[in-house]
Amino acid sequence: MENLIKTLAGSSTSAKDQGDVSLLQFLDLQQLDCLNESAEHNLKSIVSSKKINTSDSFLESDADEQLLLNIAFNQSVRVKSIIIKSTNIARAPKKIKLAVNRPSLGFDDIIDAEEPAVAQVLELDQETVKEGHPISLRFVRFQSVNSLHILIVSNHGDEDETKINAIDIIGVPVETTKDLIGLTQQQEK
Repeated sequence: MENLIKTLAGSSTSAKDQGDVSLLQFLDLQQLDCLNESAEHNLKSIVSSKKINTSDSFLESDADEQLLLNIAFNQSVRVKSIIIKSTNIARAPKKIKLAVNRPSLGFDDIIDAEEPAVAQVLELDQETVKEGHPISLRFVRFQSVNSLHILIVSNHGDEDETKINAIDIIGVPVETTKDLIGLTQQQEK
């Protein structure tokens, strides 16, 4: 009985236990785009390693506080949560809008959009952004994602620039039927 309790107590439902991974490894860096990014502090500088940024690099907006991150994947993915981390709370993202699978999205296409025209609208609290806590998404709206679009509408201090130190996208790659057929055939041999 004691072993059963220990086993059950040890079985948590953390992201890793559910098979969730950082989807940055599936980025299509050639298709990566960010509107209104600073030339010196761009999106590629914080995601090109295809893992969460731990360097001194950061993404910063240019003309005003808004940023539009157009993130393409090299295969379909299911997105469960995102992490946005900023060490400067006054310049940290506050209100964001998320859209999926829009090949050419600009500010005019999304700035006034609300749900359900966009997949989700979120208000980020300061603690979540400062600590880089995962932000759960409405999983049913992020099932077969080829591109994720994140509009930073405002920041916490109404500053002229928004600053992001790190971003991560958590979920699972979508397995294709073709791959599963091949796996089944290999197991039968």
